[in-house]
Amino acid sequence: MMTQLPFFTTLKERGLIKISGIKSKDFLQALITNDINLLNSKDCIYACLLSPQGKFLFDFFITQDNENNLLLECEGKERSLNLAKTLNMYKLHLDIDISVNENTKIYSIFGLDKYGYKDPRHKDMGYRSFIKPRNIDEKSFDEWDKHRISLTIPDGSRDLIVNKSTMDEGNMNRLNAVSYDKGCYIGQEITARMHYRGLGKKHLHTIHKSNLNIDEFPEKSEPIYNKKTIIGEMRSSNGDIGIALIKDEWATKLL
Repeated sequence: MMTQLPFFTTLKERGLIKISGIKSKDFLQALITNDINLLNSKDCIYACLLSPQGKFLFDFFITQDNENNLLLECEGKERSLNLAKTLNMYKLHLDIDISVNENTKIYSIFGLDKYGYKDPRHKDMGYRSFIKPRNIDEKSFDEWDKHRISLTIPDGSRDLIVNKSTMDEGNMNRLNAVSYDKGCYIGQEITARMHYRGLGKKHLHTIHKSNLNIDEFPEKSEPIYNKKTIIGEMRSSNGDIGIALIKDEWATKLL
């Protein structure tokens, strides 16, 4: 856990998509991995949009504003524009409106009882807010980044490869991103099959340079070796700590 609370961090490259219209919830319910009806009892849910083959495309945090519009806090810049484009493709003739802001300020807050909405992925990830906190210290993105890596929490497409990663290998069920009770959504069949049959043979893990006896981590998507054997594939890193996709047999031995 991070110390010297309370404080906040300004997150990097976040975007915001607003979906308005009576059928907004029905629209998302048929697409996303989580149950949109959880918003009836929660301030925020975390979910993903998958390909028909069950591969990761986008992840986002969903909240509602005072006018019952759905707000999707997502990766920013081109990623948010692509998400909005994909959602519009699925919209067809539904009477809903989708707008996007590809550069939105989002803050992660620790040490306050309530500020914004609770990060639903993990109890130690604090709160998230569109409003910048006042009268508390700000810490660097690097400190936030090392903290989320220590908890093995993927940061969107930094750790989940678009059109390649699955919910299973990202441990997304543990991060409250997947509902196995809500019924059909895009990629649901493959996602459920991998979960219930335990088909995954590699998963994201937190690694340290000392685990691998190396001076520098490989670049993203490059192989990770134990001596001359490939045991996984690198994802994001910060300093001496990183996240990698590791074969389960080697994770047991090394981590």
